[in-house]
Amino acid sequence: MTESPRPSGEYESPVQVNPEWPPPPAYAPPAAGQASHAPRSARRKRTRGPAVLLAAVAIVAAAVGGGTAYGIQELAGPDTVASGSTSTNVVPSSQKGTVSGVAKAVTPSIVEINAESNAGSSTGSGVIITSDGEIITNNHVVAGASSVKVRTSDGKTYTAEVVGTDSKKDLALIKLRDASGMPTATLGDSDGVQVGDQVVAIGSPEGLTGTVTSGIVSALDRDVTVSTDESQGQQQGQQGGGWPFEYGGRQFNGDTGGSTTTYKALQTDASLNPGNSGGALIDMNGNIIGINSAMYSASGSGSSSADAGSVGLGFAIPVNTVKSDLAALRSGAMN
Repeated sequence: MTESPRPSGEYESPVQVNPEWPPPPAYAPPAAGQASHAPRSARRKRTRGPAVLLAAVAIVAAAVGGGTAYGIQELAGPDTVASGSTSTNVVPSSQKGTVSGVAKAVTPSIVEINAESNAGSSTGSGVIITSDGEIITNNHVVAGASSVKVRTSDGKTYTAEVVGTDSKKDLALIKLRDASGMPTATLGDSDGVQVGDQVVAIGSPEGLTGTVTSGIVSALDRDVTVSTDESQGQQQGQQGGGWPFEYGGRQFNGDTGGSTTTYKALQTDASLNPGNSGGALIDMNGNIIGINSAMYSASGSGSSSADAGSVGLGFAIPVNTVKSDLAALRSGAMN
């Protein structure tokens, strides 16, 4: 997963556009034999498809660096989730399609999460989805936590409570205490993502808050298997590797143990490192298309610590999976 334990704890139907035809030309038809000077019909601009922003998350369980969150747009109601599709334009038109435009629009809704447990402390990232402080993150970021602190992009620190968890999908919902008017992210449509789409990832790898990386969607529907036992991540953190996961019959970053779950993930080559877990993978229109959850790290597989870090193999939970799980998480489910 994309978090990294700290020394003390070592251990994410197309809209039908109805174009308006231009009005009839404001000039009289040319007389017979007279050349026409009527302007040519303007070509309709194609709407550029949103580039899938896969913010790759280091697979280190509740590990290093949480993502400092910045809200994309503020919700009208405290319990309303800003959701849309990949055609929603959060980025200003003047900066559309640029990494800098996406970063400026989305960073305010990305937060850093610090969780304390009997095993120690860990840091990950999260995405604000409601103006009263609901935040989506990975289950492995807050699993077993006795206390959770959240730092927002403006430097404020809040205490948060775990509302619901789903270890089978590696998702968790936490909520800030006494929060209002928080900047919120827009949840897009991961079904519209295509291989090759450009994406942006935002999080706090290795404690470097608000780090922005970019890449493309490398593959879809990857069967990623992760541990549902937080102790696995704690042990792996002590060894300096990432949160263990399995793909294609092979285990990476260590042993996943006997308690595991498999989910369909978006693969990205956007750089992810420990601490990106729970952060956002974003398309070029500024919509969240995935929650970064895992990454391959050479460290932990016999390599030296100098080899640790992103190698362009990151995975994110599709945002449509997140949206379908929200009701259960809000009900307080803990599984």
